[in-house]
Amino acid sequence: MALIPGSKKNPEEKKAAEDDVLLREIDDAVREDQYLEFARKYGRPLLGVVIAALLAFGGYLFWDSRQEAALEAQSERLVAALDQADAGNFDSADKTAATLADESTGGARAAALLLRAGIAMDQGRTDDAAALYAQVVANKDTPPALRDLASIREMAANFDTRDPAEVIGRLEPLAVPGNPWFGSAGELVAMAYLEQGKNERAGLLFGEIARSKDVPDTLRSRARQMAGLLGVDAIEDADAYMEEQRLTDGGASAAVR
Repeated sequence: MALIPGSKKNPEEKKAAEDDVLLREIDDAVREDQYLEFARKYGRPLLGVVIAALLAFGGYLFWDSRQEAALEAQSERLVAALDQADAGNFDSADKTAATLADESTGGARAAALLLRAGIAMDQGRTDDAAALYAQVVANKDTPPALRDLASIREMAANFDTRDPAEVIGRLEPLAVPGNPWFGSAGELVAMAYLEQGKNERAGLLFGEIARSKDVPDTLRSRARQMAGLLGVDAIEDADAYMEEQRLTDGGASAAVR
């Protein structure tokens, strides 16, 4: 019987196909050996790196939780000291705040020192208060806003014994419109100008404070009166000012009755 064309491969084609299968098997075996060798050489170091990364991440999570817990504990102690001060227990409040200040840093420490300084002021210990405010100012970890506040309070604590030039040098950078402490710092700087006999500069600064919408009304009222005494008209709207005075006087009269 005649063979059907293509039903059998010639010997060369069969040999080539067998060689191709053998090469693929050898290639697979070589790759497997390479993987095993790589695993033997680098498996342990890589596993160590992975474990170290996981431990580091877990450590960060633990540290972060501890930080939050510490901040929460500091806040609770500060609130406790404030509650004690509000209740009139100044000695207990001062002791709690002193411990917090010794054991904390940054904003928590600054807040505790500010509370201690406020207690000292209430008790008439102005030198102690000024020294505590100075600690807040000197600490570079204190948030800038609290440092500025402490600087103002330090100058105000014993203003009468301060050199006017020192008050101006410390607070003049804060006594500018737009600064959050413009009113408080500006009032002290203006008073220091008066001490130096610079009435015109004092009057102009009082006028700026009186016209500022960002300054508390009580401070604006004081500044307006001082500006008027120094010959500076700080009233922008006379009608509004008269209405404000009428309401103020009416409220005071009602309170008297």
